Amino acid sequence: MAVNAEFAGRSYPPSGPYAVDAAMLAAFAAAVGSKDPVHTSPDAARAAGYRDVIAPPTFAVTLAQQCDRQLVEDPEAGIDFSRVVHGEQRFVHHRPITAGDAVLGTLTVDSVREAGGHAMVTTRTELATQDGEALCTSTSTIVIRGGE
Repeated sequence: MAVNAEFAGRSYPPSGPYAVDAAMLAAFAAAVGSKDPVHTSPDAARAAGYRDVIAPPTFAVTLAQQCDRQLVEDPEAGIDFSRVVHGEQRFVHHRPITAGDAVLGTLTVDSVREAGGHAMVTTRTELATQDGEALCTSTSTIVIRGGE
């Protein structure tokens, strides 16, 4: 089955909430090699003006990819996950993701196009707190390799 081009413009209901805690932020910071203490020390984060430790900027991908699951697992989308390659990721941060946040993500399929025999799907995930405070806009392009 080919990727369903009619999914362009489709939005999914918010998913989550995804609980963010200090331990997961510290683990992510270690995984990406961040040494900034605002990611691991509540005292350093508070001294910098935050209420608790904050996420490294690329942490948003862990939440956005959980939201992307709605599209990838939608049988009508026609996406064969075994053929998916991550193409591009961009973030626009509205405020740092902080330990204690409960994050909801709303996924929208911005475009579906063919290029060189492959499907390219661009999604946008709006991450926000349960109270509706905007955290990050994450834009991702995945390539679904064509052929057999």
